[in-house]
Amino acid sequence: MELFSERCKIRNLCIEDAENLYKVLSDGEVMKYIEPVFDMEKTVDFIKNAGLCEPPLVYAVEFTETEKVIGHLIFHGYENCGYEIGWVINKNYWGMGIADELTKRLIEYSKDAGIESLVIECDENQTVSKHIAEKNGFVYEGKTDDLEIYRLML
Repeated sequence: MELFSERCKIRNLCIEDAENLYKVLSDGEVMKYIEPVFDMEKTVDFIKNAGLCEPPLVYAVEFTETEKVIGHLIFHGYENCGYEIGWVINKNYWGMGIADELTKRLIEYSKDAGIESLVIECDENQTVSKHIAEKNGFVYEGKTDDLEIYRLML
């Protein structure tokens, strides 16, 4: 996959992305509601198992101005004809509207691809993720496995 938003390139991950992705996944503030922080070995395993599988479960988010990976994008099948979307972004890029920009681009892509629905799963304390979901027309569907589910029918 290779998609462009206003400021980012969404592309397949590669092992060479490990150093930049590690900066994101090893940050306790970024990972607070996701899972324990990663070490470099876990970052490489994550790229191999989630990014280099076929089809990939996650993709690199590259900031086009610097051509550096600033996080990853979750985009994979979810239930019948739906896809889960999400993002994990370097905190130095928080507050810039990048997650919203990526969400809008994935909605556009998904409509063109004939995907029937998109889902965002997040911890109940992830207020920014919930705000982005609601701002883009996702509707709260309930909780499962301690995560809140928001769905957008396309």
